[in-house]
Amino acid sequence: MGIIDKLRAELIDIVEWIDDSRHTLVWRFPRFRNQIKYGAQLVVRPGQSAIFVKQGQIADVFGPGHHRLETRNLPILSTIAGWKHGFDSPFKAEVYFVSTRQITDLKWGTPNPVLMRDPDFGPVRVRAFGTYTLRALDPATLLKELVGTDSSFEANEIHELLRSIISTSFADVIAKSELPILDLAANYQRLSDELREMVVQRIDDEYGLDLPQLYIVNVSVPAEVEQALDTRSSINAIGDMATFQAYQLGQAMPVAAANPAGGLAGAGVGLGMGAAMAGPMLSGASGAAPNPPQSPPPPPAPPAVLWHVAQAGQSFGPFTEAQVAQAIAEGRIQRDTSMWTAGMAGWAAAASLDALAALFGTPPPPPPAESG
Repeated sequence: MGIIDKLRAELIDIVEWIDDSRHTLVWRFPRFRNQIKYGAQLVVRPGQSAIFVKQGQIADVFGPGHHRLETRNLPILSTIAGWKHGFDSPFKAEVYFVSTRQITDLKWGTPNPVLMRDPDFGPVRVRAFGTYTLRALDPATLLKELVGTDSSFEANEIHELLRSIISTSFADVIAKSELPILDLAANYQRLSDELREMVVQRIDDEYGLDLPQLYIVNVSVPAEVEQALDTRSSINAIGDMATFQAYQLGQAMPVAAANPAGGLAGAGVGLGMGAAMAGPMLSGASGAAPNPPQSPPPPPAPPAVLWHVAQAGQSFGPFTEAQVAQAIAEGRIQRDTSMWTAGMAGWAAAASLDALAALFGTPPPPPPAESG
C-alpha cells in the first residue's frame, strides 16, 4: 500500500450517495479495497436504503438518516467479522445504496397481439400500451435476486422482464373480464387496478419490487375491426336505410343533370334517377299501409316508343316520349332536329313526324308582303 492510500484509509469516511439520476435502482459505494474506517459517517437520504455486504452475505440494512458506524449499531457486521476490539482498524465491506423512491416515466406495451373473444365480432386480436412506476420494496431481496455484484443497476435492465410479466397479466385480466371491445375504454381504470394487483403479486416476494401505479392508456384493434366498428356506427346513425337511399338519389340528380357530356344525355339520366328514386319511396309507403284487397292484374301496357336524337354528328338516346316532350318544351329539340325511332327508314326532322308535330304547336303564318 502506498503512503497516500494508507493515509486515505486512516481518515474518517463519509459514505453517501447523491443520486443525480432518474432511473438508477442500486448503486455500489466506491471505496479503496472496500475499507471503511471505524466511526465513519453513513448518510442515507430520504428515498434511499444502505445495505452492508460482508464476504458475500448481507450484514445490515440502514434506512434514511445519519449513522455513525460503530460496534453498537453494527451488531450483525461485528458478529460476522468476529472482531473483539471495536474496529480499531478499517474493516472491509461493500455498501450498496438502493433507491426506494418511485421511478416514473416507464412505459409498457404488448409485443404481440393478445387474442380475446368478443360477443359481437368473435375472436379479435388486441394490442395495449400504458405507463407504470417502479419502486424497490425489499432492498435485500432486490440485491440478492437481481443485482448481485453489479456496481450500478438501472431500471431499464429489468424493463424487458417487467414488460413480459405485465403483458402476460394483461392477457389474463382481459380474458377474465369478458368485456366486449366497445366497453373496454369505459373500464380502463378498473382493468388497470386489476392488472397492477396481479403484477405486484408476481414481483413482490420474488424480486422485492413494487409498482405503485400502473395504467392502461389504450387498447387498439386491427384496422379491419376498426372499419367494421365505423360501419356499424354509421348504420346506426343513419337509421332508416330506405329513406337514406332515396335521399342519396335525390342529391345525385342535379349532379347528373349538370353532366357536361351533353344536355339531353344529362336530362335523361336525371329523369331516370328520379324514377328509380320514386320506386323505393313508394315501396316504403306501401309497406307501411295495410295490404289492399287483391284485384285482377291490369293488361300489359303497350310497348313504349323510344326516340333517338342526332346533334352535332352524335346520336343520343334512347329517350321516352315524356323526356322528348320535356326537351321540346325547354327548347333543346327544335323543329329541324333529326329524330329516329324503331320502324323508321331513316332520320327525319322532328316537326315532320306525326307523333311529335303536335308538341311544337301551330306555326305562325308567314308575314305579309311589304307594299310597293
